[in-house]
Amino acid sequence: MGIKDRLSITDVAGHLGITPRTIMRWEKAGKIRKSKRDWRGWRFYEKGDVEEIQRFYETAYDYEQFEKTMMRTTKDVLASLIIASLAASSIMCEPVYGATADAAAPQGVVESKEAVDIDLGALPAVNAAPATVQEGIKYTLGPDDIIQVEVRRHPEFSGKYEVNSEGKIEYKYIGDIIVTGLTKAQLNERLVKILSEYIIEPEVDVQILAYLSKVFYVVGEVGRPGKFYMKGDKITIREALVLAALPTEAAAMRRCRLITPDDVGKNNYRDVNVYKLLYEGDLTCNYEMKPGDVLYVPATAIAKMIRVISPVTKTVSDTAGAAGPLAAVAVL
Repeated sequence: MGIKDRLSITDVAGHLGITPRTIMRWEKAGKIRKSKRDWRGWRFYEKGDVEEIQRFYETAYDYEQFEKTMMRTTKDVLASLIIASLAASSIMCEPVYGATADAAAPQGVVESKEAVDIDLGALPAVNAAPATVQEGIKYTLGPDDIIQVEVRRHPEFSGKYEVNSEGKIEYKYIGDIIVTGLTKAQLNERLVKILSEYIIEPEVDVQILAYLSKVFYVVGEVGRPGKFYMKGDKITIREALVLAALPTEAAAMRRCRLITPDDVGKNNYRDVNVYKLLYEGDLTCNYEMKPGDVLYVPATAIAKMIRVISPVTKTVSDTAGAAGPLAAVAVL
């Protein structure tokens, strides 16, 4: 459809298949530029304005309005299903018990009407590293890391050591050595300096056997949510999503959130448009994650609706099947 040089709000709405009220709501919310006015004070739009509105309409997603619609639909459907289940159960003279609404919620996520609670303790540890991530030369050691020290021609000084909760290793014949915050190269230099007091020109090789001191979390609608161990001091969101087997079909990718705890225990939040990152190549959304960060990928409104409805529909279906044809008629 061609676009004239100047259109009214009714023409623009008709061109896009939406209502004029929707365009006015977008303008009021600052999602699109406000329209121009003619000498009478009436709104009008030029070709560039219409194209901008169309791009917003095709790429953005009006989640707030959509979720309100879905919630109204959910309530209506649930009411019908509950009435149907009660009718079926009355025929059997037995009560019907349904599953909880969050029975199929993602692991580690507890949703309520007021908030979304993330239980990091409920997430499994995923001890896997992507092939693209190399051992970072800037990786700094911390508690729970495991290292291997090899001193050539001196096996008595060689061995495997775990960094304790105080950030130290208990080194043979030497005692406690603080290693937290040191890179592998820095620890190598420190050991050479210490051992020089006991042996001539020590040749030391340090290897990190297990990277366990730094973790990040990916929670919600991804193929493999969990706690991931880092092989460096940071990782990009795109790499984190690859580790987590990418977002599922139920993911609201435009509404993801990066949660970063600060030193005093408070959380800092940053919105992330994962859709633009993965499918439009917008690297401005590819933020870096640091140890302790949480990437939350929420579910779409329709996915939440299905989770609420599915246990009820299953209960009704099971009840109708057990009660026979009469119950099926009652459900219908």
